[in-house]
Amino acid sequence: MANREAANVAPLHLRPRLHRIFFWTALLLVFSSKDLFAQQLETLNASYASVTGSRIPLWIAKDAGLFEKYGLHVNLVVIAAGNAAIGALSGGDVEILGAPGSTTMVSAAKGLPVAIIGTFGPGAWKLAAHPSITSIQELRGKTVGISRPGTTIEFATRRALLKLGFAPGKDVSILATGLAESNKRLMIMHQGKIDATLVSPDNLFEAETKGLKLSILADLNELGIYTTASDLSAKRDFLKNQRQRARAFMMAYCEAIWLGKNNKSVALASFRKQMRENDPRRLEVLYRNYVVDALPLKPYPMEEVIQTEIENLTPTVPELRGKRAADFVDKSILSDLESDGFFASLSAKYSK
Repeated sequence: MANREAANVAPLHLRPRLHRIFFWTALLLVFSSKDLFAQQLETLNASYASVTGSRIPLWIAKDAGLFEKYGLHVNLVVIAAGNAAIGALSGGDVEILGAPGSTTMVSAAKGLPVAIIGTFGPGAWKLAAHPSITSIQELRGKTVGISRPGTTIEFATRRALLKLGFAPGKDVSILATGLAESNKRLMIMHQGKIDATLVSPDNLFEAETKGLKLSILADLNELGIYTTASDLSAKRDFLKNQRQRARAFMMAYCEAIWLGKNNKSVALASFRKQMRENDPRRLEVLYRNYVVDALPLKPYPMEEVIQTEIENLTPTVPELRGKRAADFVDKSILSDLESDGFFASLSAKYSK
């Protein structure tokens, strides 16, 4: 009010100058308030192992501003699964790790204080081979490509080969390609560097649309080999000493799931942006496989899958002997959110 009166009583030749002063003062206040808001956000670093459709909750949370809604500035970085990812987590470079839960389990069994705190949902892997291989038995003496040692891809591949009657490393060679994305492994398969590999549903669809011929030798779920698409893990001291930050992350992650399931356009926008995908048919496949079918509304760690992995890994990782899924899981944040009515509030908000 005083500023308006000062402008009104000022001489005519000074009024434009006063208006400019008021304008720049107001603009400075706007930017200052934004800077103050940014300073109030707590930074958190989260990594994921590969750019695949299963990462959609992280992308939605980032693109839709859900991390900021819960007081976080989250940096999402890609760190290939395996020792590098676990090293980044244990060293404090990242606070949340999105990677195969088996990596966390093996590391925890060997003494690293880490735990699985959530899931991206179930996997749906298929064992695909070069089109020249038309039957399971023709795989004998051939080479199957994995991503990296110590990952779910390696463990699931070994379990599949055992189920199919092969001794991994003896009847069938296993080659670590260093490639986390199955579409890249398919490319080197067609170059003759490997003979078979595990493929995700969207990469299988992508190959078919490009006219790449494949032989589908097995469906892992049909073999009774169940995996998670990936899991969320954190250090136990972070969950204890930085409880609010961990809770805020999980709140944003969970709301992103509900938002994606109830607003298809939001999920498709994130797929387009993060995967640089514009093919409407493939976008539909991504949405169906990774949002509609895979994402659980309450992303608790999949303990039955974890227990199965323990049993299958014990022969090669003796530290797992006698362990139970509960030894590698921390459900406390999700349980607290459920007890506090958080999921009920999401249901009320997104079920309208």
